[in-house]
Amino acid sequence: MAKSNYITREGWQVLDDELKFLWKDERPKITRSVSEAAAQGDRSENAEYIYGKKRLREIDRRVRFLMKRLEDLQIVYPEKQQEGKVFFGAWVTLINEDDETVRYRIVGPDEWNVKIGDISIDSPMARALIGKQVDDEVVVKTPEGERVYDVVAIDYKNPGQL
Repeated sequence: MAKSNYITREGWQVLDDELKFLWKDERPKITRSVSEAAAQGDRSENAEYIYGKKRLREIDRRVRFLMKRLEDLQIVYPEKQQEGKVFFGAWVTLINEDDETVRYRIVGPDEWNVKIGDISIDSPMARALIGKQVDDEVVVKTPEGERVYDVVAIDYKNPGQL
């Protein structure tokens, strides 16, 4: 399944900041260290030179990826008519079968982080949540079997920042 090209404004900024850091700070610093290491003579046994060249290849690969990915991404801003329903960018509070409360934010595949509750729009959970409203029941297929959740709250502003 292809990755969605959606991203939040914050997620896009993180990728753009990483690209700028790699291109303007990290790459020039590594290039200088490789030049200094090369000036020391025998490159075949020079660990600094070998590591530096390897690190440059890694940086260049990541820079190419970020440049292409940032071109393809579409920043999605929540719209007023989305209020009350789950769409991209929503923070959704759920209660599971064990009466445990969980909260997820639906984000793009380039920015998900389960530790902080950000799940990809491409995940089974997010797919099941899209279009739901408060008090709707959501059934999610997991490797362990089906899980049932009730939608308790939907926010488009971070509930922690209200």
